[in-house]
Amino acid sequence: MTTEHKIALLPGDGIGPEVLTEARKVLSFFSGRGDHIFSVEEAPFGANAYFDHGNPFPKQTVAVCDQADAILKAPVGLAYDEAVKIPVDMQPERGAVLPLRKRFNTYANLRPIHLPAPLARFSPLKSSIVANGIDIVLIRELLGGLYFGEKKIGKDENGIRYAEEILIYDEIQIRQVLTAAFEIAATRNGVLHNIHKANILKSSVLWNEILEEVSSDFPDVTVVNMLVDAATTHMCLNPTQFSTMVMENMFGDILSDLGGGIIGSLGFMPSACVGPEKSYFEPSHGSAPDIAGKNLANPYSMIGSVAMMLQYSFDMNDEAESIWQAMQKVFDDGFTTPDLSSLSPDSEVVGTIEFGDKVIENLELDSN
Repeated sequence: MTTEHKIALLPGDGIGPEVLTEARKVLSFFSGRGDHIFSVEEAPFGANAYFDHGNPFPKQTVAVCDQADAILKAPVGLAYDEAVKIPVDMQPERGAVLPLRKRFNTYANLRPIHLPAPLARFSPLKSSIVANGIDIVLIRELLGGLYFGEKKIGKDENGIRYAEEILIYDEIQIRQVLTAAFEIAATRNGVLHNIHKANILKSSVLWNEILEEVSSDFPDVTVVNMLVDAATTHMCLNPTQFSTMVMENMFGDILSDLGGGIIGSLGFMPSACVGPEKSYFEPSHGSAPDIAGKNLANPYSMIGSVAMMLQYSFDMNDEAESIWQAMQKVFDDGFTTPDLSSLSPDSEVVGTIEFGDKVIENLELDSN
């Protein structure tokens, strides 16, 4: 029996439309093969949506996302001189991304920090540290903390300007993401690194209390507690000690970018934003407006987000794995993307379109 899946495509800003085009090629490749058909609908989202429609997450886009089975989102944002033309609360990160997360309760952000051993040359770390590759799943709570707390800017009675932002978490938010983290750790090596700041933050104290409660349901998972500042050092000096990491919102935002650094590029980092009923998938990197339209963007993270969508939303695990293998083969065959070229000077540099085409060629070879 053939199943139709409705996918909302959000092209975003900067390099977003370019990398999404390559991801769409891969999605089209699998549509109609086997028991799955994908119907896609593009909708405006981000800074350009604000300029064209007066809102970075316009009503028509909300409707498309509501009707979709999953959402594939490209990066959003513009260069500073353009971004400041948009009111602060309508800038795409506040006015589009946060509302998207809240609407679909995408509480768990899964970011694979994955560099297979054959691609270890792309890491800036010493070969003795990463010779066997890096394989981490970083799980970031996505709906609480400073990003969603009340914010205000004002002046006190003495006319001194100040900013106030509230960090707030409740036990439901914490418990649901920790449960997801334990479940993922149980399928990997059975070790969960809990990244916190309980020596300073009361929110981390509560976080750790709830972790102790959740851990009783997962006796086969070993918990390693680590302060977030120490974790930054360990990720650089000994990243292979980590397999599954879980942390609150802002810690995850920062450490996942560090993860992109240790594997050579955020261009290697797709992500899944998982909710109880619907998920969306996106690269971890930004919109890079300085290289937009130049065929220089690395589409790996965007295509990898398709792989994660097939896995997490549609249980198409074999198809997802074939995408990872097809992308790795592009590098194995001696090609690289501009962002990684300095780390692999003997490779032939290919652009956004050419990389996507080579992924399709490898998928076709694998399917024959």
